[in-house]
Amino acid sequence: MATKKTAAVKVAKTSKISKEVTAKSRQSRGSAIAKQSGKVPKKEKVVVQAGKAMEELLARTGHTIKVFKRGQEVEGVITLLSGKVVMVDIGAKTEGIVSDKDIKETGDLLTGLKVGDIIKAFVKYPENDQGQIVLSLKKALEDSKWAMFESWLSSEKEVEVFGIEVNKGGMIVKVDSIRGFVPTSQFGEQYLGKMSQLLNKSFKVKVIEVDKDQNRLIFSEKLVSEAEGLAKKDEALTHVAVGDALEGTVSGIMPFGVFVTVTVPVKDVSGKVIGDTAKVEGLVHISEISWEKVADPNEMFKVGQEVKVQVIGVDKDAGKLNLSIKRLSDDPWVNVESKYAVGTSHNGKVIRIAPYGVLVNFERGIDGLIHVSKQPQGKEFGMGDEVDVYVEMLDGKTRRMSLGVVLTEVPVGYR
Repeated sequence: MATKKTAAVKVAKTSKISKEVTAKSRQSRGSAIAKQSGKVPKKEKVVVQAGKAMEELLARTGHTIKVFKRGQEVEGVITLLSGKVVMVDIGAKTEGIVSDKDIKETGDLLTGLKVGDIIKAFVKYPENDQGQIVLSLKKALEDSKWAMFESWLSSEKEVEVFGIEVNKGGMIVKVDSIRGFVPTSQFGEQYLGKMSQLLNKSFKVKVIEVDKDQNRLIFSEKLVSEAEGLAKKDEALTHVAVGDALEGTVSGIMPFGVFVTVTVPVKDVSGKVIGDTAKVEGLVHISEISWEKVADPNEMFKVGQEVKVQVIGVDKDAGKLNLSIKRLSDDPWVNVESKYAVGTSHNGKVIRIAPYGVLVNFERGIDGLIHVSKQPQGKEFGMGDEVDVYVEMLDGKTRRMSLGVVLTEVPVGYR
């Protein structure tokens, strides 16, 4: 009995499946026949009519469905902004979404943005598994930030930065999530040697250099704090002459020399000082620091140190001065030929040992060379050794002096 019932159920199921297949087959054949005859089934007519209605509606409103490509730049309005999701209305059938990974990579670039802001983005994927348009913000936000810096540079706008680190060359600052740099020479006198006072504080600067490719963003603090004095420098330079002695402050130290910001008195047409002063930066080249040889300016100066200088050149086009420190004292080579005549003997001190010879110093700025070919056989020199020498050759114009060693005993090879 059970066997008969089971068989009956199987037959019924088979019959039902057969009917469904037959019905689908008829429907398929009907569609094919309808296409050949030009007739459309009722259900398909509804779909076609709906499609035409949508086309007519879009045509009347002038609206078009946008199609996006990967890497395409788009612009939209932020509709949702949180630490985990950002959604942007870019005029598509769905809102664009920024992935968690992209939000993390974007980091502080999102700081300051809010719902309703118009931003640019790049299409990462035109459609993901959920049918969403995936966007990337990092490159677009970086580009917009650098474009803003360019506008600040051209407009000479004052902006606020935040001091985060002091190093030998200046201070690293942060502005709108981007790091920049204020060189030591671009701080006003009140902060020279005291830059640490601005750490973890906001202060005003002006942009003086923008280079996105090199990730280079340079600011100047003194263009803000000393704006009035710097504005007068062009006028002040007309009253500066070669030979003038000025006082200034070391504003930067480089391997090739020392930058000094000097205070220049502003004069009227008659040459009378009218009380106002201007700030002008000049360079003391390493060769103009001392009559003696200078290996490293950092060993002699520090930022913020007050110094006296002499003007040896005026560059009005660049608005800068060429300065000297050593020329404020007498040149020791002026009377060198009478004091160190050829053939005279002198006692000096070894100040440098090089492969080509030994440098001997007699007094401030006066050195002579014992060439390696003139060194006695078996004789070795040490730094600071005193040595008796005689002048073999002297040229005051080129400041060169060749020396020979005064022998106090017969060399080993001649005994």
